[in-house]
Amino acid sequence: MGNTTLFDDGSHKNILMEDFADGGAAVQANQHLIVHNGKAMILDPGGHKIYSKLLSATMHEIGGGELQYIFLSHQDPDIVAACNGWLMTTDADAYCSELWTRFVPHFGLDNLVVERLKPIPDEGMSLDLGGVPLLLVPAHFMHSCGNFQVYDPISKILYTGDLGASLGQSYVEVPDFDAHIQYMEGFHRRYIASNSILRAWAAMARCLDIEIIAPQHGALFRGTDHVNRFIDWCEQLECGVDLIANNLKAPVMA
Repeated sequence: MGNTTLFDDGSHKNILMEDFADGGAAVQANQHLIVHNGKAMILDPGGHKIYSKLLSATMHEIGGGELQYIFLSHQDPDIVAACNGWLMTTDADAYCSELWTRFVPHFGLDNLVVERLKPIPDEGMSLDLGGVPLLLVPAHFMHSCGNFQVYDPISKILYTGDLGASLGQSYVEVPDFDAHIQYMEGFHRRYIASNSILRAWAAMARCLDIEIIAPQHGALFRGTDHVNRFIDWCEQLECGVDLIANNLKAPVMA
């Protein structure tokens, strides 16, 4: 567990806060913080187990600044379970897909803060963070039907949520793309809906100037070579309904 600065030009900083769950039964997850001119966004802040430690680390990184936004890429508990705590202890607004604004309150949002859970329209949007337009990019069906990613035009980081997730590797940055495939292939084949949505995403991603792809689980991809290799890999991957559509069978009765 530890904080890694991915980018820092003096006024703009991107920080990876890696695996505050520190092992155990819960899936490994990364939290990311973007800070610009004293304003901050926390991405996918996770569940109750890490809430107090992550909140303390976030406030330390912000210093005298303000947490302005809580970004929720989709509805899973490793993304949103502690959302009520973040809303109750900060003045930030939380943003998630408009598909999930009636579901996230089931994690226990207090009536005092529920109006600060804001919808992201299907086509995405831009949020101003201290003068920087952060893009909330549609990434539906990868894997959630209401799913978004964040593109930061200053650091040129694309935060991809579950896309790019890897499990079991020991490194924070991918050193060898081909050797890394084994850690992400199984997840993507089962969790991502189809190759057609990956092809659409790849076309969109190539329109962005990306230096780092930072998933919510596992290692990140740094440099245009690794970024392009990942986009190319996604574009050709068979997954989801491509693999399972003709293999659904009722179980045999005991």
